[in-house]
Amino acid sequence: MATGKFGFYSPDAGMRNLGNLAMQNGGRKRFRGSAWDAAASSGMAYITGELEKVDPKLREPLTSVTWQRDIVAKTGGGWVEFTSTFDVDYATSGANANSITAPGATTIPVMQVNTSKNMFKVSTWMHAMQVPFIDQAKMKQIGRNLEDLLDKGVKLNYNKTLDLNVYNGFKEAGTTGLLNDPNVVTYTVGNGKAGTATWNTKTADEILHDINNALVDAWAASEYDMKGMPNHILIPPKQYAYITMQKVSEAGNISIMEYLMQNNIAKEQGGSITIEPCRWCIKAGTGQKDLMMVYVNDEDMVNFDLTVPITRAYTQPSVERAAILTLFAAQIGQVKFMYYQPVAYHIGI
Repeated sequence: MATGKFGFYSPDAGMRNLGNLAMQNGGRKRFRGSAWDAAASSGMAYITGELEKVDPKLREPLTSVTWQRDIVAKTGGGWVEFTSTFDVDYATSGANANSITAPGATTIPVMQVNTSKNMFKVSTWMHAMQVPFIDQAKMKQIGRNLEDLLDKGVKLNYNKTLDLNVYNGFKEAGTTGLLNDPNVVTYTVGNGKAGTATWNTKTADEILHDINNALVDAWAASEYDMKGMPNHILIPPKQYAYITMQKVSEAGNISIMEYLMQNNIAKEQGGSITIEPCRWCIKAGTGQKDLMMVYVNDEDMVNFDLTVPITRAYTQPSVERAAILTLFAAQIGQVKFMYYQPVAYHIGI
């Protein structure tokens, strides 16, 4: 029994004697006080794992996909090379286009109709997924599924491709999107009192003037048909943030955004508008200037075809690769403007 300084039993003294005994019996450098030193810690690496707090959540990349908000996708049609639409024009032949005839007239105007066909390209999208047998088995031991992770990656790639198709089209296929169609009329935004066209230098009334001018121009081009009154406006995120946060004036109690929503011409005509931030509008205009687009977000006005939405074409095991291989495929049509009258690009905001 070990005793302390005054002859009483001391546990600490006992531990010191045990430590000394261990060192005398070949345990030198294995104890340091009451803990293992570096030479022994490598044999107890599991302790690190036992004391580690693991966050089980996997964080995916930050990304933005907005095509579902800004256009209608028409699904179905199967594996094709093109999609088509038909247009019709009416005309009256005869001496009097207004169809007003005098008594005894022998010439009566005749209605004529002309139909035309429009062809649009369809692109095939494909992506493969490989799930190695060993890697999948290892992941399962820690409660994860490698196939699920790869599946999410493939679908993200698919949606990013759709985003590109909707806004810019595919250069390789010679197609365009919402923001770069050469048939859409383009305007340059006028300067405000500050001498510049950018919205961060304009007053709320000047910004409202830009919005209303864009709406009225498209409405007038549609022969004032209310179906041609734009209901959807895309602007760069920076301008969107500005009109959302900036008050109408120092004494005002509403934002410029609220002011625009309450006083635009569409609302006065019984309609409504939506202003949305779109990163694809950044430097999308002539001279790398920011662009605002106004249009009617409706299937009858603009849409694109998903003749074959993303699908697992087939899955098969590969002995040579020791993996399961899956092929994903889809077919994506180009953006189709049914009417160009209610669409416009405004450069310089």
